[in-house]
Amino acid sequence: MDTTPVSPTRSRTRAAWAVPAAAVVAVAAAFAAPPLLASAAPDGLPEVTAEELVARVLEAEPQALSGTVVHTARLGLPDLSMTQVAGADPVSLLGGSTTLRVWTDGEQRSRVSLLGTASEYSVVADGTQAWTYSSSDDEVVHYAMSPQDAARAQELKATATPPADLPTPDELGRQALDRAQEHATVGVDAATTVAGRDAYQVVVTPRSTTTLVGRVVVAVDAQTWTPLRVQVWSSDDAATPALELGFTDVTFAVPDDAVLTFSPPPGAAVREVLVPLPDDASLAQAAPDDLPTSLPTDPSEVPLPEGVTVTGTGWDTIVQLSGVDAAALLAGDPAAVADLPRVDKQFGSEGAQELYEQFAPEGDGPPIDLDTAALYEQLTSPVEGGRALSSTLLSVLVLDDGRVLVGAVPVDALRAAARA
Repeated sequence: MDTTPVSPTRSRTRAAWAVPAAAVVAVAAAFAAPPLLASAAPDGLPEVTAEELVARVLEAEPQALSGTVVHTARLGLPDLSMTQVAGADPVSLLGGSTTLRVWTDGEQRSRVSLLGTASEYSVVADGTQAWTYSSSDDEVVHYAMSPQDAARAQELKATATPPADLPTPDELGRQALDRAQEHATVGVDAATTVAGRDAYQVVVTPRSTTTLVGRVVVAVDAQTWTPLRVQVWSSDDAATPALELGFTDVTFAVPDDAVLTFSPPPGAAVREVLVPLPDDASLAQAAPDDLPTSLPTDPSEVPLPEGVTVTGTGWDTIVQLSGVDAAALLAGDPAAVADLPRVDKQFGSEGAQELYEQFAPEGDGPPIDLDTAALYEQLTSPVEGGRALSSTLLSVLVLDDGRVLVGAVPVDALRAAARA
């Protein structure tokens, strides 16, 4: 049994109000640039203003639930059906429809399973430990603290208190709406039904005439204030969402204990990864006592790591990274990853930062049986000075001089920014 140590991860306190991870994603997507301007009285549902809807989503307690989520991507990318990936693999989310099963007790235990045609990729979290399982590789990776660190982590959680100056959800919602009004119009649309439940709809329409994003629609459950579906339309197609993630069935109840309890399948290889808890001095240094009490109105006010620059505003924002060795990254060179600009505490909210770290954790994860160089060649096209990925919602320009530009704008806009 292999035991692999990883570097310490940051500890976090829980705010006085709980913000569901799904709500963080939906609210961030809907309000990063735009505002809710209209109110509506959908059929059968009480009238709600934009401010009330935002505040209720942010204030909602995490919900125990189980359900089926369908992710559908119509990004205009090349057909990846012939790419050799390990069955139910996150790469499959780039095109077509993918089914996921989710369970959570609304507190510390959760399970997400990505279902392939004849395989499964699962992530199970339980307090201070987590497991990943790939049926294609028949491998389990177990992330855990030592018994001493796990006990200490529970003590820290029990005694943690939020900073006194942490802004309230209604204050954050109001600030988000004020800032968003500069870049989009948003309305509360007519009621809809998602997974058999009544939901309000938030419709975000960018004012930009050059962004690839046509509109974003978030459906929010009218009883629990949990986002049930997020749809993103391309500016080139107003009829069909380019990206859609939503429940097809959902039950708001605590799942059976057996579902949230992970047991390695018989015969599967198990790799142990030790996650040490930082010492008290490091935790004190990482404590979120420097959280902003308001949202920056000017992107230039947000500190950026070395090697990262941002141009444009709102939906036309372009992010540029310098000093990227694309060839080494594709070859899996660890030094190339270490040299990338690190985004540490740059998101402006604990929820967004924590979500980022869940999907980009430190340390080793289960290997993906994927020819990354072949995938890169398939997804990108040669352009002067490098290669470019063009999709219905996002463009990426990888230049031979080590610069990478990304934005929800056409590739030509990225090339113009690179020449500026």
